[in-house]
Amino acid sequence: MPHVERLHLRHVLQTVCALEEVVLRVFGPEGGQVLFTRDTGQAVLSRSGTQILTALRLEHPLARMVVECVWKHCRKTGDGSKTFILLLASLLRLIVTAAYKERNVEHTSNSREAAEARRLADSLLTFGLEELDDVIAAGVVPYGCSLSWMDITADTNISAHTNTNTHHIQKLLASFFLTRVGCSHCDLISRLTRELLSHWRVKDSPPSLTLHFIEDNFPALHTAVSGFPVTSSRLIEGQIIHRDFATPCPPSDQQPVKAVVLAGYLQPNVLSEGFVLELGGGEKKERSSVQYGSWAETSLQCVFAHLKRLGVSVLLSAVKQSDAALSLAAQAQMRVVECVGKDELSLFAQLSGATPVSDRRLIHPENVATLTFCRPILLGDHRYVHVAFHEPEERLAVKPYSLILCGPGEGQTEQYSRAFRDAVHMLLVTWEPVSDRTSHSQQSTSLPEHPPTEPPPSPPKCVLEPGCVIPAGGTFEFLVHRALLQRDSRASHTDVGVRLLADALLRVPQLLYPHNPRLFLQTQTQVASSVRNHLHPSGLLACTPKDEASPEQTRGKSDGHCHKRADAAPPASALDPGLESVSCKSRLVLSVLQCLSRLLQFDLVLRTRTLTHTRPRCHSNTSQEDREEETDD
Repeated sequence: MPHVERLHLRHVLQTVCALEEVVLRVFGPEGGQVLFTRDTGQAVLSRSGTQILTALRLEHPLARMVVECVWKHCRKTGDGSKTFILLLASLLRLIVTAAYKERNVEHTSNSREAAEARRLADSLLTFGLEELDDVIAAGVVPYGCSLSWMDITADTNISAHTNTNTHHIQKLLASFFLTRVGCSHCDLISRLTRELLSHWRVKDSPPSLTLHFIEDNFPALHTAVSGFPVTSSRLIEGQIIHRDFATPCPPSDQQPVKAVVLAGYLQPNVLSEGFVLELGGGEKKERSSVQYGSWAETSLQCVFAHLKRLGVSVLLSAVKQSDAALSLAAQAQMRVVECVGKDELSLFAQLSGATPVSDRRLIHPENVATLTFCRPILLGDHRYVHVAFHEPEERLAVKPYSLILCGPGEGQTEQYSRAFRDAVHMLLVTWEPVSDRTSHSQQSTSLPEHPPTEPPPSPPKCVLEPGCVIPAGGTFEFLVHRALLQRDSRASHTDVGVRLLADALLRVPQLLYPHNPRLFLQTQTQVASSVRNHLHPSGLLACTPKDEASPEQTRGKSDGHCHKRADAAPPASALDPGLESVSCKSRLVLSVLQCLSRLLQFDLVLRTRTLTHTRPRCHSNTSQEDREEETDD
């Protein structure tokens, strides 16, 4: 008979607090790294909260559910796994305390406390869905900076000191990579990110187009190379095809190079091309086989003769070709690359403008790609094919570049690749405007009764404008805490749930500097002073609230609502926490409220004797790859 376990609020809190203890080891600027030991014996160091949490061997279903919520949130925003757990634990701790405040802590009954906790969690979720965006728009956005997409793709050779907004974008990326790859390499990886975005930016297009393209094609756009220092990471022009030549690659001075993408086989197909192989035995069967071989060879020779007339010298094939086809290709001095991945072929077709061909008999000039070169390249222990495209900017308005990410070991290289892709997704969320649900829902989809007299429906009001960032280090939490308390003071009655959320948010900046409480107090005082004086919360740059800037402050204002104060002190780089995305932080709070409401809906745990998924060990815990290939939510 299955074992039934009744869930108490204390048990739920203990489960989340156990995850909190794990996350605290790697949180904040003073956080360390976790050592993973895989089943193969390979040791990997990681600061990624998602990788650490998904690597744990979790038996309790609530713990697995929380980790699943964290993973889903990070898939949506690219970041926030550690803060997610800390905020959830802090909020749950306050809710449990509030639910038990008028009851005996040792009381065996749990129904009343659980009902009160559910009520508070549900009210917070309703608040998050209906009012949180407005609170953040009023209490946070006016004190942030709206970065321009042109700044993020500006020339990276320009010094950051000559372009304030470019410096801010570098800080945004460096702050993100600081928690993922450490302080030693965050500047290098953030610079490579900006360079890649600059090369792939499509002119006169929204940022979402470029970011979506890089995210979707990232496996084909980057190459992981193990056994080299991170400082060897770089960008190279063109595309890297992660296969080697299947035929000898003689040196060629041919300029330009003609290539064809093959989706099928060069070997003739008996059924599709009409050759009849007679049935029989003995001499008759042998004669038919000889006839087929002669016909197939003649057919292949005709194909290669046609390719030579088109000037083709490179064949990129999605499948493995026959030995006869490779032999004839070598005789014709054609280079063949077999078993090229679907993603790489798709990217090659987009960049070259050539249409892949599935039938060898239908190769036309429009199927031929023009390349500047096609040559082997040695990266680490592997030899790949390196191609560059002939005059792509006139047609695509981009500069195709590939990213080479190096690391001392395979595990570190994988972490850098994962962090790079998450950073691109974070930027995508940052530049994604969040529309006001109320104004959007009130718009009618039907035509007005009197079109000549009725004005057209207004577009949805943008609550969180694209590209809004705020200084990291607890600024967002301090501002939201203040905005929630002001909202509660203006309300006709006290909202206990909102008060608990405001108190829980302060727990995050407190944990950033566990051994230096003075930094917490300094940041809190600085934010409060900046809000009173309508200044940027960092105290270093004056980003005044909209519609409140004085004429003196408005003069010299640069694009992005940011400019240097004449009396501002030089930035203290050692204590500079960087910048973080307001949109990502807003989604983080809402995701925590959704997870909290779901977490408190369960009363019983039914344990059955079924095989559960096991994961590799992580230093007395576990390790596994991030589930990058799973479908999105």
